[in-house]
Amino acid sequence: MLKKSTAAFMIVAALLCGSLLTLGVTGYAQVFGQAAGEGVAAVLQTSGLQEKESQKLGTALSLIESNYYEAVDRDKLIDGAVNGMMEALGDPYSNYMGKETAEKFEESIEGSFSGIGAEVSSDNGKVVVVSPIKGAPAEKAGIQAKDIILSVNGESLDGLELNDAVAKIRGPKGSKATLKIQRTGSAVPLEFVITRDDVKLETVYATMEKDGVGVIEVTQFSMNTAERFKEELASLEKQGMKGLVIDVRNDPGGVLQRVIEMAELFVPKGKAIVQVDEKGKPLDIYNSKGSSKDYPVVVLMNKGSASASEILAGALQQSAGAKLIGENSFGKGTVQTSFEKELGDGSLLKITIAKWLTPDGTWIHGKGIKPDIAVAQPDYFSVAPINKSVTLQYNMNSSDVKSAQTMLDGLGYKPGRKDGYFDAGTKDAVKKFQSASKLQATGIIDAKTAEALELALIKVIQDPAHDNQRNKGIEEVRKEIKEAASKK
Repeated sequence: MLKKSTAAFMIVAALLCGSLLTLGVTGYAQVFGQAAGEGVAAVLQTSGLQEKESQKLGTALSLIESNYYEAVDRDKLIDGAVNGMMEALGDPYSNYMGKETAEKFEESIEGSFSGIGAEVSSDNGKVVVVSPIKGAPAEKAGIQAKDIILSVNGESLDGLELNDAVAKIRGPKGSKATLKIQRTGSAVPLEFVITRDDVKLETVYATMEKDGVGVIEVTQFSMNTAERFKEELASLEKQGMKGLVIDVRNDPGGVLQRVIEMAELFVPKGKAIVQVDEKGKPLDIYNSKGSSKDYPVVVLMNKGSASASEILAGALQQSAGAKLIGENSFGKGTVQTSFEKELGDGSLLKITIAKWLTPDGTWIHGKGIKPDIAVAQPDYFSVAPINKSVTLQYNMNSSDVKSAQTMLDGLGYKPGRKDGYFDAGTKDAVKKFQSASKLQATGIIDAKTAEALELALIKVIQDPAHDNQRNKGIEEVRKEIKEAASKK
C-alpha cells in the first residue's frame, strides 16, 4: 500500500506552521493512503495520450514557445498542463505537487515540517482550512476549521492553484504571514498576523484523569501514530484505566492503514471497520482482526474532524458501541493515493481512487457524522480577533466591539451584553480588565488592550477546565463506568 495520502495539500512550509501540507498545512486534511500496488498497476495499464491528444498538446507547446512575446519556462508549462488536468476533475482532494511541494508533503506525513501549521484544501478556487494543527502558530492565532483564506500579506489567493497559494503562504521561520480570513457568521473579513515557525508533529497525547478515565488526543494519522497510540493506551491500562476518551477534534485525517490498526484495538474480530468502494472492483470491507475492550469508550469530534478521524469515529460507534460527543464532523468520504515514482522528477500526483463507507454502508461525504451527544463549546472559543487598527470606545457599535464583549465575558468581567454596542457596562468591564492587567484604566480598547484581551483569552481556552466537550466526554465515561459496576 502507498504510505501516503492527503486530502488536499499541505501548506506545510507556510501554512503548516499554519497548515499541514502544501500550504504549510496539509492541503486538505490528509486523506488516507490506499491500495497502492493495484492502483499503480491500473494506472500503468492505461494507454495515456492518444496520438491526436499528444499531437494537440505538443502543438500547443510549440506555438507558445514560438510565438509568446516573452521567454517561457518549458517546465512550468508542463507542470501547468498537469495541474490543469487535475483541476478539471473538480475534486479538491486530487492534486498535482511539484518537486518542492511534494517534499513538504513527505515531511508532514513523516511528522515534521515548518510553516503556520494548518491543514487546508482547495474548494472551487478557494483555500479552505480543514483544521489548525495542535500547538502550531495557526491554532494559537485563532484559525478555525472551515475558514477561507482570502489573501496572504495583501496578495489574493482567489482562483489560484493550491500549489501557487501554498507558495504565497510559505516563508522562513520567524517571518510574518498576514492572513485575511472569511468566516461564517462574520460580515467582514478577519485579519490574523501569524509568525511562521517549525512544527514538530507529535500526533498522540495522553493523560489520566480522576476515577480512572484516560484521555488520548490524536491530532493526525501519520506513519507512527498507530504505534504511539498503542504505547499510550498500554500505559494508561497499566495505570488501571477504567474508561477511555479518544479526542479526534481538529484531526484532519492521514494514513488509512494507521486508523485501521487503531480501530482494531476496539472493534471485535470479524466486525467491519470501513468499506472502500473503488471503481471497477468489488466492495472491499475491512473487517477487524482485533478484539473489543471491557471498558467504555467515547470519541470527541468537531467540524475539524475529517477523513481518517471520521473512519475511526464511525467504526467505533457502529462496530464497538462507542458514543460520539461534540459536533458534526467535517464530511470527507473519499480515499486518495499518491503517485510519485511514475512521474520520475520528484513531483507527485495525489488522486482520489475510491470512496469509503462506514460499517453500515453510509457515505458521509459532504454531510459528516452526527454526534450521539451534541455539545457546543463556549462562544468565546470561536470569537473573532479584534481589529487593532481601530480604537474602540463608548457609544460605538461594531463587530469588533462584539468580539471584545465576548472576550470580556469569557474572562469573567461581565460587560452585560454581547451585541456590539459599547455602553457604560462595557466601559466598566474594560476598566476592570485593564486594572487587573496593569494597564491604564481608560475604558477604551486600544491595540495594547485588544492584544492583552486576546492573550488572556487564549490561556482560558487552553485550560481543560473550560472545554465543554472534553468535560462531557469524561463525564459520560464516568457514568458508564458506574453503570457497569452496578450490574456486577
